[in-house]
Amino acid sequence: MYKEILLAVDLGHPDTQDRAVSTALEYCRAFGARLHVITVVPDFGMSIVGSFFPAGYEQQALEQARDALHAFTAARLPTDLKAQHIIGHGTIYQEILRSAEGVSADLIVMASHRPGLEDYLLGPNAARVMRHASTSVLVVRD
Repeated sequence: MYKEILLAVDLGHPDTQDRAVSTALEYCRAFGARLHVITVVPDFGMSIVGSFFPAGYEQQALEQARDALHAFTAARLPTDLKAQHIIGHGTIYQEILRSAEGVSADLIVMASHRPGLEDYLLGPNAARVMRHASTSVLVVRD
């Protein structure tokens, strides 16, 4: 049923990702699917904001995210499962959707925290991914 699964992880909250990881692993095993794991480094939004950071800051952040994602998957994925690592850079939900299309994902798995008032006003990334995805999205609550 599923051949390409994209697991979106928030490395800023690694303790809330375990159920989403185990769910994605179950689906990979059940369907023989390939796993793609993405984390997104948000951009500054406006170029004026970027001027307050030292030169090379974004590149350094991307490199640290790559290292952190590899460490995250090494600690949580079985050694016999190979996963493609993807580091997105930009608006979180847009990068998840872009990557899902890029790997031809037929399922996106992601964790969602218990929503706070600000999430209802702004819309959390999980809700935005669900609204705009052209594929199935499984949101796993902690």
